Amino acid sequence: MPQDKNRPGPTGRLDIRHTIDGRPADSGTQSKTMRQMENRSRLHLHADRYLWGIYLMLLLFSMVELYSASSSEVRGDDIYGPLVQHAIFLFMGFGLVLLMQNIHYKYYRKLAWAFCILSLGLVIYANLRGEVLNGAIRSIRVAGISIQPPEIAKLAMVLILAKVMSKHQMRHGVTDRGIIISVIIFAIYAGLLYANGFTNTILLFGIATSMLVIAGTQMRKLAILALIAIAGGVVVWEMKFASHPDENAGGTAIEAAQYHDPKAVNRDGARVDRLESFKKGVHPEDSLTDWNRQVIFAKMSQAHGGLFGNGPGNSRESARLPLAFSDYIYSIIVEDTGFIGGVFLLVLYILLLARAGAIAWKCNKAFPALLITGCATMIVMQAIVHMCIVVGLAPVSGQPLPLISKGGSSILVMSAAIGMMLSVSKYAVLTSKNQTDEHLALKEAVDDADDTSVNPSQLTYTDVPDNTYSNLPDGPARRRNGTRSKS
Repeated sequence: MPQDKNRPGPTGRLDIRHTIDGRPADSGTQSKTMRQMENRSRLHLHADRYLWGIYLMLLLFSMVELYSASSSEVRGDDIYGPLVQHAIFLFMGFGLVLLMQNIHYKYYRKLAWAFCILSLGLVIYANLRGEVLNGAIRSIRVAGISIQPPEIAKLAMVLILAKVMSKHQMRHGVTDRGIIISVIIFAIYAGLLYANGFTNTILLFGIATSMLVIAGTQMRKLAILALIAIAGGVVVWEMKFASHPDENAGGTAIEAAQYHDPKAVNRDGARVDRLESFKKGVHPEDSLTDWNRQVIFAKMSQAHGGLFGNGPGNSRESARLPLAFSDYIYSIIVEDTGFIGGVFLLVLYILLLARAGAIAWKCNKAFPALLITGCATMIVMQAIVHMCIVVGLAPVSGQPLPLISKGGSSILVMSAAIGMMLSVSKYAVLTSKNQTDEHLALKEAVDDADDTSVNPSQLTYTDVPDNTYSNLPDGPARRRNGTRSKS
């Protein structure tokens, strides 16, 4: 079937003969016409309303529960200070979402490597000259503002992995070269973030693995990568943990930082003690120590919440629970809204992931599909880790609840991820029963012509040639025609 000359082809170029209004467009005005089309598309096309609804619900939870959980920070002369400060960051994040949803996702793909290098530079600088936060070197200060590079690094890794996997795509998933590059990128991020927190490394591993699965990587290759990861984990454990079991034992890393040079504190012993304390658990007759203080008060807070909770602002443990406004805010949510409210918040995050998956299924190209699912996986996985720590299913560690916990860097980064997801829902989905032909033409006109990849879920294993996708390493492929392949 001959290819339409007015549509983007394998060359990645778009030859505009006429505008949507039927006016001729010469070569000297094509770039201007493209900008006009993209500006018009922003007026006609809309981001996914379900993603917007979930995001706004999370903001509502954040405002109400942050006020309840910040009683330990409230001063007599300024009882609304913590809430106002948090509201400012939420407002900035909301503005970032509005801005980024109107930027075509193709620009995020083009800036992926620059963002990756910037994030790595921030992490390296933080490791060398960063400030101590909760016993670890986590932040840097720029113009009086505290920035946590690990939060930025998570989003940067999602963006660069989406670009690499979409570039090295084949019909059965990702090429060997793409997998190797992705593993190298993950190893660099994991190695640099290990000093900031072992939980961050685990989160990066989960995000990278999820994206490889979403990209359609073969199970055999995933099994090989899993064996390599297990072997590497055993080696690290023997070298850093098993050989120094008593280092920094008997006190938290925060205490060690108070009496020694914080940057010289080795946190490996503290991590071992956290694992040992997690295995032992806590009991009602246990006395309070620096290791079990958070765990005990978190459990008391959740028990006090019961099934329906005590109402927003009626938390009893927020004044005694350390970091109730950040690392343990979920326990305050359960105390205020009960078991029902805690489950409802969990369902909100799961719905965010499910909606992202539904949008990714409709994308015609691999990059937007991987970007939206990667961002959703990052948000939901961090939320689940936070909840598991609070309810006692994981060892104590510092992970904020996305878009809810206090913390400017986390709020802005997660807002940026939401903005990218909304951009994909706005520009990447080319088929919708609620859109007119003109709207679809606008979307196709501003599509990412340089990206010739295909969403793995849109491929079938047929041998009918199609020049549009002949660049795939595994031979010809066609877009899904409404039925799944049996192979």
